[in-house]
Amino acid sequence: MAVQLDHRDDDLAETHEINVTPFIDVILVLLIIFMVAAPLATVDVPVDLPVSNAAQQPRPDRPLYLTIRADLGLTLGEETVTREGLAAALDAATKRNREERIFLRADQAVAYGDVMQVMNALRAAGYLKVALVGLEQAAVAAAPTTSP
Repeated sequence: MAVQLDHRDDDLAETHEINVTPFIDVILVLLIIFMVAAPLATVDVPVDLPVSNAAQQPRPDRPLYLTIRADLGLTLGEETVTREGLAAALDAATKRNREERIFLRADQAVAYGDVMQVMNALRAAGYLKVALVGLEQAAVAAAPTTSP
């Protein structure tokens, strides 16, 4: 509120104007602070991600699943196999066709390092076409959740 002193009258007259200049100054200073601070506040890890616009691949008639159970046991199709016998079991199941895709799926409790060990065993056996199997987003949303 501003007061105007008028020496002609003994009454003090008020002017009803809002001085917005300090308000604009404060807003501009805040704007500059946020413009400088906003890029610093984001967590960013420099990763060059590949872009994929490929359509979902058709599933084979008889896919060959290699499953890593929660107890770190391996199952090829419906048969339990050992890590040492994995290469022989793969050769028998694929008839030594190293170009056949192996669908690898693992329980959520299996650690990433254990999955990598199995993938290394697949590579050592000569099977380089490995597809990781997961649940589709629609299936996850529709699945009922169980509470402990």
